[in-house]
Amino acid sequence: MVHVNRSSCRFIVLDGVEGCGKSSQVELLAQHLRQRGREVVVTHEPGGTPAGEAIRALLLDSDLDMSGLTEAFLFCASRAQHLQEVIMPALKAGKTVVCDRFSSATAAYQGYAGGVGLDRFEELDRITTGGRKPDMTIVLDVDPAVGRERKQSADRAAPDRIERKADEYHFRVREGFLEYARYLGPQGAIVDGDGSAEEVHQAILAVLGLD
Repeated sequence: MVHVNRSSCRFIVLDGVEGCGKSSQVELLAQHLRQRGREVVVTHEPGGTPAGEAIRALLLDSDLDMSGLTEAFLFCASRAQHLQEVIMPALKAGKTVVCDRFSSATAAYQGYAGGVGLDRFEELDRITTGGRKPDMTIVLDVDPAVGRERKQSADRAAPDRIERKADEYHFRVREGFLEYARYLGPQGAIVDGDGSAEEVHQAILAVLGLD
């Protein structure tokens, strides 16, 4: 089993279903780490690089129809560029990377809910990342219906192609996130995302040994 000194993690991912609050929590965590003297790079997926943003636009285009496997390949392509251009250079420079979504999202959305299968996802992920997993992946767990309602209330933009998928799909995404977090063992954690922003933030800090 991998031993993880959580307080010294330098590659941290926050993930979860739509509207779980991860983007806000990424910023709160980065602010906390900077106050503790760390140099922090905040980034996101899909995207994070010019090539990744072009792939993101394709993935979220509501006029397109694509299979789960096609989605998985595109997400992995974005991730490969992201690692090469942003994440690995930052880590090699001694910085801390806090990322909004990573392999966990592809495992949940395409591997579990999209029918690709977790074994096939793992094969793609090994090729994409060279086996480099985040030091810690934290899944913010909320009811998908609650999360989507939150997102719709906060965001006036029309739902993208993936957000428009059926409720059943999004419930399977949640199951996928929980299964993948457990699969990661000490490198994964599940935090209840139903509390206030400050309560969730404190729970994340506790997971990371920073409270």
